[in-house]
Amino acid sequence: MNLRELRGSIVALVTPFTAEDRIDRRALQRLVEFQIESGTDAISPCGTTGEAPTLSEGEYEEVIGTVVETVKKRVPVIAGAGSNNTAKAIQLSKLAEKLGADGILSVGPYYNKPTQEGFYQHFKAIADAVGIPVLLYNVPGRTGANIETKTVLRLAQIENIFGMKEASASLPQMMELLRSKPEDFRVYSGDDAFALALIACGGDGVVSVAANQIPRAIKELCDAALRGDFVTARQIHYKYLGLMNANFLESNPIPVKCTLAMMGLIEERYRLPLTPPSEETRQRLRQILQELGIIH
Repeated sequence: MNLRELRGSIVALVTPFTAEDRIDRRALQRLVEFQIESGTDAISPCGTTGEAPTLSEGEYEEVIGTVVETVKKRVPVIAGAGSNNTAKAIQLSKLAEKLGADGILSVGPYYNKPTQEGFYQHFKAIADAVGIPVLLYNVPGRTGANIETKTVLRLAQIENIFGMKEASASLPQMMELLRSKPEDFRVYSGDDAFALALIACGGDGVVSVAANQIPRAIKELCDAALRGDFVTARQIHYKYLGLMNANFLESNPIPVKCTLAMMGLIEERYRLPLTPPSEETRQRLRQILQELGIIH
């Protein structure tokens, strides 16, 4: 698939671990099949939600390889391959390409706080190093620095940079990008709660945390909004808005992994510095899942 044609729901996939703190391949395969059966348009492993900073290179290779092998080209795989070290980001991007990923998701360098020229040169170097499409990822709440619209528009001129995962939580910034971008440059919300608004303003979908739990609903929300059926899209949005927000009661992916364990899809295992949720958060999550009929 030409990723410039990709619209809809892209799941930001969690990484399941075993009690021995290894990659749980069986659970990972189950999660991939759950996504495909539910109609998810693309799968993005090894991002923030996948606890990528805690994965060794061997584990990164295992996760991407397992996802690609399980997907069998049924949907695109867009592998997280970001780093605040440009050379390492290039290394991970080349590895993802070698493993058969259809594209890469590349987050803005965190902690370093580069200038706008630094952002441009970082992403240009990555795009120049690989032959597969690159999806930019702006999440200043985690990285400490915002990729400005003027920089994104410069990057959009690079042939294999096909879009942006926008998680700035700034609707004015999103609208500025949507108004000014090239027609075939894709913009996806990086926050579930902004997906409906972004699509209504001309965006293309969402890279979704909640799609781990409710993949069919997120797919249906995106499809309805993309065809202009905002009555249906609003109904789905408001039905699941509480869950979307609850996924950030504590640092992502703590709540989503906790709920996936409640759903029987994974073991509830985290890697430090992430820890299990508080009992208050756990009870709130359980209540929301029960109210939605996801668990009993």
